[in-house]
Amino acid sequence: MPTSAERPSAEGFPQASTDQEEREIQAERERLGLDPERLPLAGRTVLLTRSPDRAQAMNQALKAHGANPALLPLIDFEAVDEPSVLVDSVDRAIAGEYDWLVVSSITTVRALVQYAGSERWKALTEAAVRVATIGPTSRVILERLGLAVTLAPEDQQSAEGLLALWTGQGHRILLPQADIAGTVLSEGLRAAGNTVDTVTAYHTVDAPARPERRLTIELGRSVTGAPKASSYAVLSPEHAREADAHGRLDAVVAASPSAARAVVERLGDALQARFVAIGPSTAAEAERLGLTVAAVAATPTPQGIVDAVIAALRD
Repeated sequence: MPTSAERPSAEGFPQASTDQEEREIQAERERLGLDPERLPLAGRTVLLTRSPDRAQAMNQALKAHGANPALLPLIDFEAVDEPSVLVDSVDRAIAGEYDWLVVSSITTVRALVQYAGSERWKALTEAAVRVATIGPTSRVILERLGLAVTLAPEDQQSAEGLLALWTGQGHRILLPQADIAGTVLSEGLRAAGNTVDTVTAYHTVDAPARPERRLTIELGRSVTGAPKASSYAVLSPEHAREADAHGRLDAVVAASPSAARAVVERLGDALQARFVAIGPSTAAEAERLGLTVAAVAATPTPQGIVDAVIAALRD
């Protein structure tokens, strides 16, 4: 078994593999009962449109199934111009002015943690405000950070999934979200008879974010469940476009509607690789842009993505 020597990853994209990573991959294969000689994604090159800090778990899950992942950071996140607006809304939630805090993304969690600070976050975990979020992944992360979640869909990570569960009306709701967030969630909650205050928590920008504005908080491995070590190859848009044109990419994974838009902007709408979406909203945006969606993850988890890639590449 190769250890710290350089081995091929994403054919033609050399990448160093550490002893620790190899042990973790082997342990994961044993846990899943995978035969190292018959891995379902053996030799397949999968492009993840995420930055390294947000792709570790997905990267390693693909490797465990035999894939050669490469990363193409397309979007990044910057701080808002006036964080005091978000901080003030959190203080109002702590003081009982809101009945619900609805968390619309994991990046929103990062922004809340960064702006709130440890003392304010602790006060939020002890406040009476109820918390809802859009899916199982964000629920796990919030609860690992001490914030109990009252409502979240179990089988999908989407605004539509949360709205399908929502039954209350007459509530005061705080909804921090991205500057480019759609209106499905806010309008759906208002249509159900609630008062919704939307607050911009962060800006979505083309990667890379400006260093002085980039969201700096990183959720620890104990919170995200990311592997201890995960090596990766990072491609430029030009390199990725060339690789796709020459048939060296088998699949491209997008984890948000904004990532789907960035794929079209940077790689074009005539992908040779199979396009895989993390959920229905990403798939809908990709199809609106003219991409053919080969598979949609049933759950927005690393294993859900792996299963979708396997389905997309099944002949």
